[in-house]
Amino acid sequence: MLSLNEKVLESKNIPWGYAVCFNETCQLREKCMHYQAYLLQPKDQLSEHAILPSAWQDGPCQRYCEKKLIKKAWGFSHIYNNVPYYLEAEARRMVKNYFSSGNGPYYRYHHGENKLSPRQQEDIMQILAKYGSTDGLAFDHYEVDYDFS
Repeated sequence: MLSLNEKVLESKNIPWGYAVCFNETCQLREKCMHYQAYLLQPKDQLSEHAILPSAWQDGPCQRYCEKKLIKKAWGFSHIYNNVPYYLEAEARRMVKNYFSSGNGPYYRYHHGENKLSPRQQEDIMQILAKYGSTDGLAFDHYEVDYDFS
């Protein structure tokens, strides 16, 4: 996996609406994604979402998000390969329901508009394990990216 020194965090990587932190005295600011988002936001653009001082007034910051890389995934073309044919529609419906009751979010993760976090990947494999073996199953694509959760 890439180290933090090998992948540069840029303002274009920050998700829209991501809360920024402007606490310049925080001891964790160099490792916090919220503070890094603040440093990278264009100076002519104000963020609508900010971490309030109440988050750090009574001890450690409640909104701290460590700057780290994770392995994200997308694409569902082969994840149903081990599901028996007669159960495939039900398994697909359960995976779709994991995101919501509609097809939109499912297809955004399938086509790479959204990327699955490691936790989401694990949850989907647990759903599929109810319908067959998950041995050898993989999502279509993987990439290393910053964790904004």
